[in-house]
Amino acid sequence: MTPQDIEALFTRDSGDFVFARWGRPIVPVVFGVEDDTLSVVKGAFEALCAAAGHQMAETDPELGVNCMVFFFRDWDELAQVPDLDRLVPDLGPLLDRLRAAEANQYRIFRFDDAGAIRAAFVFLRMDEHLSAVPAETLALSQVVQTMLLWSDTAFRDRSPLAVAGDTTILRPDIAALIRAAYDPVLPGAAQDPSHALRLYARARPQ
Repeated sequence: MTPQDIEALFTRDSGDFVFARWGRPIVPVVFGVEDDTLSVVKGAFEALCAAAGHQMAETDPELGVNCMVFFFRDWDELAQVPDLDRLVPDLGPLLDRLRAAEANQYRIFRFDDAGAIRAAFVFLRMDEHLSAVPAETLALSQVVQTMLLWSDTAFRDRSPLAVAGDTTILRPDIAALIRAAYDPVLPGAAQDPSHALRLYARARPQ
């Protein structure tokens, strides 16, 4: 992966370079799934945090939980979740847009004063496409996309996952990039494209 490749992964459609990682331990909670799937999703968080050298926790001192993952069949179901409109401003208009676009997933991030990620909301409408994806693959894909503030176009043409035999794994180059992104020497957020060079220096094989 070249510095230009890395820069592209954090350059939005607008042309702005925006990088952010979690600035606190991740405390995930999952709604709308059976216990088997719940353990798969939490296992994916544990694996990615271990790979990144980041932490998970039982509770967030400010928010209680800071990463909410919702599985559901219809966008209308989110409108019935108590107090979600307090956590997600303009929830009604957002749901209208997602419904009109026939979207099956959406992620929202909240940031601290330094620009690092402080909370995330992951919405997964289990249509026929997502329902056909094995739980382990879906969980790994979603957690990868929640570990960093990737560009809105980052994985449009190529998945962050790869197939090794009968197993779906995180692409080695993406795994190396996530590890680099959580280097404690680096800032939790950056808006200068030169940050891609710092990531590249830490992600390339030594």
